[in-house]
Amino acid sequence: MDLEIKYQGRVATSEDVAFINTLIAENPDDSRCALSKKLCKIWGWVQPNGALRDMVCRGFMLQLHRAGYITLPPRRCTPNNPLLNRKKPAKIKIDETPVSTTLSRLQPLKFLQVRRTPSEKLFNSLIEQYHYLGYCHPVGEHLKYIVFAQQRPIACLSWSSAPRHIGCRDRFIGWSKDIRQKNLSLIAYNSRFLLLPWVRISHLASHILGRMAKILSSEWATIYNHPIYFLETFVDKERFRGTCYRAANWILIGETTGRGKNDQTNKPNRSIKAVWGYPLSKNFRDQLSGGPR
Repeated sequence: MDLEIKYQGRVATSEDVAFINTLIAENPDDSRCALSKKLCKIWGWVQPNGALRDMVCRGFMLQLHRAGYITLPPRRCTPNNPLLNRKKPAKIKIDETPVSTTLSRLQPLKFLQVRRTPSEKLFNSLIEQYHYLGYCHPVGEHLKYIVFAQQRPIACLSWSSAPRHIGCRDRFIGWSKDIRQKNLSLIAYNSRFLLLPWVRISHLASHILGRMAKILSSEWATIYNHPIYFLETFVDKERFRGTCYRAANWILIGETTGRGKNDQTNKPNRSIKAVWGYPLSKNFRDQLSGGPR
């Protein structure tokens, strides 16, 4: 029987509660962390790259604990939460000399994936300084890119795990709820795209998007052990028209509801975003619905 507990798309059942209570009773000396890891292994909560979905499991168990369905052992320590205590990226000074030329003369461009590299600090700094949304640490699977021209950074892009539910996207793909929950990791979300403000080059943004579409899936597979079949992004209609995405052959597939993922009121509480998508293959619908490959 389903319970009124839902976490990260999983609905708790009475069978889940009974199983977890048995696990706790059989391991009375285990910490919350140890119990979570054991439950991940038993239930197969594993990321495609082999890492346990430990934090998701801990959150799920904590929801059940707070609702009174299970009783977790006392918390043994309060670890530092880097998401709560993270400082804003430090400002890094770079050459701001205007760049105004033709795209052909700017070549070759170098696309450097900088997550977990020394250049990640530069990416974070540029996004914090020059993107209107500022820097926000991505959650889940994500990659960060700096585009260089003649050893100067000219653009930044970040790609992250896709939002769980976007009505127009899900209708466009045509997948069921169960398939979406299983295969959502096969979509990458363009969470930030920044051309540095002193760079003025016609067609550069759409060119960068086209280049990214050719390299992202293979680089994602190298790090996360699975490909990407579809790209998506939101464009704030009050600020932008999505011209570069249209020029790069992205498809306008609809709009957000303006309610956010945790809305309880069914009333818009934020700006409406245009939803753009880009299939990475002709049979992307089969690839997204048929299971990870």
